[in-house]
Amino acid sequence: MKFEGKTALITGAGSGIGAATAKRFAADGAAVVITDVNEQGLNEVAAALPEGAVSVCPGDITKPGDVERMAAVALALGSGLDILVNCAAIDPPDRETDTAKALDIWHKIMEVNLTGAYLLMRTIIPHIVRQGGGAVVNISSLSGIRFIPGKPSYPASKGGLIALTQMAAVQYGPDNVRCNVVCPGPVRTPLFVGNTKPFADMVGKDLEEVFEAFTALSPMHRMGESADVAKAVLFLASDDGEWVTGQEFVVDGGFEAGGGGVAREDDRLMPARGELTNDRCSQIAGAARHEYAHASK
Repeated sequence: MKFEGKTALITGAGSGIGAATAKRFAADGAAVVITDVNEQGLNEVAAALPEGAVSVCPGDITKPGDVERMAAVALALGSGLDILVNCAAIDPPDRETDTAKALDIWHKIMEVNLTGAYLLMRTIIPHIVRQGGGAVVNISSLSGIRFIPGKPSYPASKGGLIALTQMAAVQYGPDNVRCNVVCPGPVRTPLFVGNTKPFADMVGKDLEEVFEAFTALSPMHRMGESADVAKAVLFLASDDGEWVTGQEFVVDGGFEAGGGGVAREDDRLMPARGELTNDRCSQIAGAARHEYAHASK
């Protein structure tokens, strides 16, 4: 087993990519601590694995005291701390016209998606250094590489996470701590499904029709699954990735290369030509660029 004798702490593990990653680490022999604000989700993940395969530690990554407790639970397993995977993220709607409300949303997204990861790295990396080295893998997004029209907060938080990861890779490389960031494309997670549903409703399609349109932009012609991203995370955390650090690791089935994010007139999501006004075209194109570019957990 690749990770026998290793301990991994995984945030955002109550669902989606975090849950899939936890299951893969456990299957490959790691001692795994899973954390999330979603305690029910954590318990469901733990219940799906052999007894004792993971340790459940509910908590809020934006609270330093909770982060210290997460580290303590991992260290209590007795083998130190070798791997940190930051999967936790939120993406509430932020097309708010009221300035005060928009600023509240901005602060909350930054607090979870960027400050939370910073707190975990600040707390956990010194323990990894004491182990003689290890790995940090952060989950960003395609939208961390390019912007989403009309949506400031989420891409800014994910772009910041890329920069934070690369800074840490340079700072801690001499201590044999490798830091990489995974940028997924459209992945069928609860967060992505929830964010896509309003767009599907707007264009009068069901979710599967929207997902079919997404896959038309990918050479692989299928949606990503959480397990696809988890496999990349495990590679970056393993000894197989021992000379890989400071990298943006895009996992998108070729979505970006295939032109994802471009709203086209012949797209199957578009209503009949006669139903389109200029305003309607602008509305659909903007929403399509948003959802096609969006990669969430």
